[in-house]
Amino acid sequence: MRLSPMAGIILALCCLGLAAGCAPKKQVQRIPVDSVTDLSGYWNDTDSRLVAEEMITDCLTGAWKANHWEKAKEKATVIVGVVRNKTDEHIAVETFVGDIERAMINSNEVTVMASAEEREQIRDERADQQKYSSEESMKQWGREVGADYMLGGLISSITDEVEGEKVVFYQVDLTLYDLETNAKVWTGQKKIKKYIGRAKMSM
Repeated sequence: MRLSPMAGIILALCCLGLAAGCAPKKQVQRIPVDSVTDLSGYWNDTDSRLVAEEMITDCLTGAWKANHWEKAKEKATVIVGVVRNKTDEHIAVETFVGDIERAMINSNEVTVMASAEEREQIRDERADQQKYSSEESMKQWGREVGADYMLGGLISSITDEVEGEKVVFYQVDLTLYDLETNAKVWTGQKKIKKYIGRAKMSM
C-alpha cells in the first residue's frame, strides 16, 4: 500500500521521536575543580595546576631569591614570558601560564608584573584617564616598575604506542632569566609519564 505524502511525513516524524526517546542520555555531574581527573590520559587541567604549583615552589626556594634580596633589599619582580607547546597535541598554554602566575602571586614572595599584552591594555586605560578622569584620580605616566626577571620555557612530549597501548611522556622545562644580565638564575624540570591502555571487558 502506497502512503500519501502527508502520511509519510507523519510516519517519519514518529520514527524520529522513537529514535530520540531510545537514545542514551548523558549523565552530567558537577565535581570539585581541584579534583584529580584523567579520562583521556593526555595533558589536562590537573597536570597544568599541579606542575605549575610544584615548579614554582621549587623556583621560589632557589638561591637566586636570597641573592636578589641581599642585593636589592626588596622582593623581586617577575614577568612570565612565553611558554611554548612542543607537543603534538593541543595544550592550553595560557591556562598553564595563568596557573604559574597564580602560584607566584599566592606565595607573596615575589611581585608578578603584567604581560606585554596586558601592559598595552593598561596603558590604553591610563591614556583614557588623561582625557576623562579628574586630576586627583588619574594615574600618572612614567611610574611603571620594570621586571627584574623573566620566566619562560616549553612543554614537550614523546609518545610510544603499540597495539592499542600507549605511553605518553611529558617534560616541562622552565628557566628564570635576569633581565639585566641575561643570566639564567634558575632552571626547573618536571616529568610526567602516563600509561593509556585498552579498557578491560567486564564479564
